[in-house]
Amino acid sequence: MATTAAPAAAYGTLIAFLLVAGAAADDGAALLEVKKSFRNVGNVLYDWSGDDHCSWRGVLCDNVTFAVAALNLSGLNLEGEISPAVGALKSLVSIDLKSNGLTGQIPDEIGDCSSIKTLDLSFNNLDGDIPFSVSKLKHLETLILKNNQLVGAIPSTLSQLPNLKILDLAQNKLSGEIPRLIYWNEVLQYLDLSYNHLTGSIPFNIGFLQVATLSLQGNKFTGPIPSVIGLMQALAVLDLSYNQLSGPIPSILGNLSYTEKLYMQGNRLTGTIPPELGNMSTLHYLELNDNQLTGSIPSELGKLTGLYDLNLANNSLEGPIPNNISSCVNLNSFNAHGNKLNGTIPRSLCKLESMTSLNLSSNHLSGPIPIELSRINNLDILDLSCNMITGPIPSAIGSLEHLLKLNLSKNALVGFIPAEFGNLRSIGEIDLSNNHLGGLIPQELGMLQNLMLLKLENNNITGDVSSLMNCFSLNTLNISFNNLAGVVPTDNNFSRFSPDSFLGNPGLCGYWLASCRSSSHQDKPQISKAAILGIALGGLVILLMILIAVCRPHSPPVFKDISVSKPVSNVPPKLVILNMNMALHVYEDIMRMTENLSEKYIIGYGASSTVYKCVLKNCRPVAIKKLYAQYPQSLKEFQTELETVGSIKHRNLVSLQGYSLSPVGNLLFYEYMENGSLWDVLHEGQSKKKKLDWETRLRIALGAAQGLAYLHHDCSPRIIHRDVKSKNILLDKDYEPHLTDFGIAKSLCVSKTHTSTYVMGTIGYIDPEYARTSRLNEKSDVYSYGIVLLELLTGKKPVDNECNLHHSILSKTASNAVMETVDPDIADTCQDLGEVKKVFQLALLCTKKQPSDRPTMHEVVRVLDCLVHPDPPPKAAQPQPPTGPSYAHQYASLRGAGTLSSCANSSSTSDAELFLKFGQAISHNTECRGAHAGLCFVRNMSAEALMDEKGATGHFVAASNNITEHVNSAAIAEVRALKDGFILAGQVGCERIVINSNCLEVVQTMHGEGFSAIEASTI
Repeated sequence: MATTAAPAAAYGTLIAFLLVAGAAADDGAALLEVKKSFRNVGNVLYDWSGDDHCSWRGVLCDNVTFAVAALNLSGLNLEGEISPAVGALKSLVSIDLKSNGLTGQIPDEIGDCSSIKTLDLSFNNLDGDIPFSVSKLKHLETLILKNNQLVGAIPSTLSQLPNLKILDLAQNKLSGEIPRLIYWNEVLQYLDLSYNHLTGSIPFNIGFLQVATLSLQGNKFTGPIPSVIGLMQALAVLDLSYNQLSGPIPSILGNLSYTEKLYMQGNRLTGTIPPELGNMSTLHYLELNDNQLTGSIPSELGKLTGLYDLNLANNSLEGPIPNNISSCVNLNSFNAHGNKLNGTIPRSLCKLESMTSLNLSSNHLSGPIPIELSRINNLDILDLSCNMITGPIPSAIGSLEHLLKLNLSKNALVGFIPAEFGNLRSIGEIDLSNNHLGGLIPQELGMLQNLMLLKLENNNITGDVSSLMNCFSLNTLNISFNNLAGVVPTDNNFSRFSPDSFLGNPGLCGYWLASCRSSSHQDKPQISKAAILGIALGGLVILLMILIAVCRPHSPPVFKDISVSKPVSNVPPKLVILNMNMALHVYEDIMRMTENLSEKYIIGYGASSTVYKCVLKNCRPVAIKKLYAQYPQSLKEFQTELETVGSIKHRNLVSLQGYSLSPVGNLLFYEYMENGSLWDVLHEGQSKKKKLDWETRLRIALGAAQGLAYLHHDCSPRIIHRDVKSKNILLDKDYEPHLTDFGIAKSLCVSKTHTSTYVMGTIGYIDPEYARTSRLNEKSDVYSYGIVLLELLTGKKPVDNECNLHHSILSKTASNAVMETVDPDIADTCQDLGEVKKVFQLALLCTKKQPSDRPTMHEVVRVLDCLVHPDPPPKAAQPQPPTGPSYAHQYASLRGAGTLSSCANSSSTSDAELFLKFGQAISHNTECRGAHAGLCFVRNMSAEALMDEKGATGHFVAASNNITEHVNSAAIAEVRALKDGFILAGQVGCERIVINSNCLEVVQTMHGEGFSAIEASTI
């Protein structure tokens, strides 16, 4: 009996094995059918061949049955259609095809994937209806179809999905009403139907939902806002904006004590603003603009101390602005434009120290401009136009150094234009038109190098316009209908302005205006005898002075050019202070402290300067750059550039603290950086070279990107660095990066590009397109920054022994061996080499051949910010469990079911749009950032070095992570378990894999020749 049982058991095992093998083979065939329906797959699905489909890119298999459990092909620029063959993948738990260019309809066969939990087809060009077969997916938890061209009605059968938690159908062309049965879903947490063509009213039974986010904006919903929404206590975001809703705002909404964002703008709401909204204690954004609201602004809104943005514009609100709005201490933007508010501007607004934008325009406000507004130091926009404000313009407004836009037009202001406006170095727009201002145009306005718009029309201003000749960025000027006189210049930027800019000033001449010379002799004024006598005496005095000058011994010529190399005067050069750190210092102090710039104080040499270290009286060091050669600009123009650079403040930019321009030498004084340059740390021999762990490198990359983004996007006009390189990235004592040598070259002009007569930059970092055309824009900086990223990743110089780093990386990419170039210090300290791959891909994006294909620095910052961990990673000797959801946790939760899930649904909309724009497969998932924490590659380490005498032996298999290629059974060595929770998981090539015990869920113990490959990344 026993003898017959053994063959029967063996026969049963063989049958089961053959069934599993057959199912796995069917999945491989189905995947090849799916591939056939795609276009543009040559470069991204090149490995979809052979028998082992579990090793193919984007394919994740069950560790027992080898059936396909997840398919992630997001962001690969795939074109074509979704094949019906996808329905043959019966074990699929997750499908992620977002951010491609797929067209056609969603196949009905998708409903045959009965195990699926996540379906994400967003950011494609899919059309047709949402198939009713989706309702067959009873395990479905996440359905994201946003940003497609889907039409028709939302299937009512979606209400038959009992586990649906996330439903995102935004930005399609769906029509009809929302199926009312959906509102009975008790587990739904996120509902976004925004920007479709949905109609009808919002029904009462929406109150049965317990969603955290309800977004219905951008549709055609009509009728009132149901009061029952005030009972949806789980709401964090409520967006009903840009519909056709009418009636009052329900006061019961004040019960939503956990709501952070309330958007109702762009409707037809009437009535008053309910005072009960002041009870929404966690509210950050309140947008009620563009409605038909009446009454006054409730003083109860002052209780919203966490409010960040308050927008009440374009309603019919009346009465004064409540004083206690100033209690909203975190308010960043207050917009009450286009109402009927009256009274005076509250002086208490000065308490809103965080406010950057204040718009009270187009109301009935009266009284003077409170001088207290000048205390809102962070103000970027101040718009008080179209009111009935009287009195003079407070000169203290000139202290708002961050101000970008000032509009005081169409009021009843009197007095003069304050000369203090010359201190508004960041200002881009000034509009003082249609007032009763008089006096001259202040000479100080000529110092505003960022000023692009100046409107002074319809005032009583006198004098000439010569003070505006130095406003080189000015492209909009209107000084018409004043009492100006004199000649209108025809040089500099004045040639771009039309005659309309100067109308109504009878005293102005030249240009397109009347000739400055009279046409008839009779019009010439007669010169009196007294005048003739005065002229004669004056000429005699001048002649006498000339004779005295001729007779005196010759003295050295007066210094006129900064390029003169010899001293011409005994008067010591002037030291211009731009930072309080150098207060109370004069030029002689600097020379004494450095022994006339002795060689022993030299700390470095640059392409354009020698750098000295000087310790000031306050014991703080500064770096002094002594420039080698003259600059092509005039002295005044160069001084203006230095003043501009000195006014730029950012944590990742080296601040210019002072300068001295003289025949003795041109000196620039900068903030001192203790750790030198990034070049020093990466390349300068063993004396200066330091080991940088991965987290430090990431933070250096992010900080440098933030500094460059500030120059490109937050300076007005934008500034091109022109020489981004590791030598120009300085590191302070905490290794925080600071960009230097910016802004000395000309700022980015108003036009899209600036043509140079010679190529600027450093070999190895120069944008090939710029080197070829000499046309420069901010994308040239992006290219150079990408080379710096490659330096950080590889530890290699951009050009070394005629070897070009960028070309070398491109060749490695083509052979899928780019990870071989990673700096060993990174491999030793990085807990997730997937992050390294993301940064490699980002660097290659930045160095794309076509500038238009490169990201902006803002986009670069967003990508890097997602990778930098908020806290330093735990040391390898003291492993800590992951604090958030991880790949290992998700795997563990599904392993019992024999399947493996994907966590790709956690990417935010904005990030998805960003990566779509890049057109590359950058996998970003904030929830799964620590997915592979605990995996790192250890070089040159033997098993014996980690062996513990109490350890047991076994056979384990670890993921290839697409870095070491597929791991097969022959490559697996004997493994020894360690008492400190680490396991040495064999050797692949010359690398050993260490797996933290907290991630042991992703490792399957195998015997004999069995093995499992767990793919860890989709890049």
